[in-house]
Amino acid sequence: MAEMSGAEDTGGEAGPGATAGVGGAAGAVGAAGVGGASGTVAPDCPEEIRRALAAHTTMTLAYVDEDGPQACAVLYASGAGDGGAGGVEAGGSSGGASGGASGVAGAGAVGAGPALYFVTATTTRHGRALVEPGARVAFTAQQDGQEWSGLTGLQGRGRCRPLTGAERAAGWQVYVERFPFVTASDRLRAALERTTLWELRPDWLRLIDNGQGFGHKEEWSGR
Repeated sequence: MAEMSGAEDTGGEAGPGATAGVGGAAGAVGAAGVGGASGTVAPDCPEEIRRALAAHTTMTLAYVDEDGPQACAVLYASGAGDGGAGGVEAGGSSGGASGGASGVAGAGAVGAGPALYFVTATTTRHGRALVEPGARVAFTAQQDGQEWSGLTGLQGRGRCRPLTGAERAAGWQVYVERFPFVTASDRLRAALERTTLWELRPDWLRLIDNGQGFGHKEEWSGR
């Protein structure tokens, strides 16, 4: 199961983790694979995919470091109601304070994937690997014990970054609303408040939903 403590991991242990590679409070376009030199704006992530992300709470992150590929399981909370806009309005040139329901301003751009928040220490193997500039992750999210006829799941790729200041406070609120047991325990809350909160912004997502037909897929790309 997903590790909540952020303690050091040495191999295949499950534990939250990710990367710093997304633009900061200025909301730089292109950091999450959105926009680019031409300033083009990617389409918004479909609502069906956002709802599926919000319905799950565990994802498996895959990454690569000097020892090769590795994966870890993390609990996450989705700011899927944020409309995909973290800080750059369409046609705009800089980040603003117009973050949506997640309340995190400057986190991305119009068309950026929904923000996914998780907790892990930068001393974990994945924390060390994913804080490297340019590091990327792939991930899946699904529930156990599903019947094949109604199976749903998500695949994605993107970048992560540690949050600080007002952005951390806003992301933390999303996280504890999704996992109220965190604030119900003084010991757990204190431990996690001392640990790094990360944001993952996908730039590619695929929803698989057999309930709409075997092998039914819906994809979104913000690159």
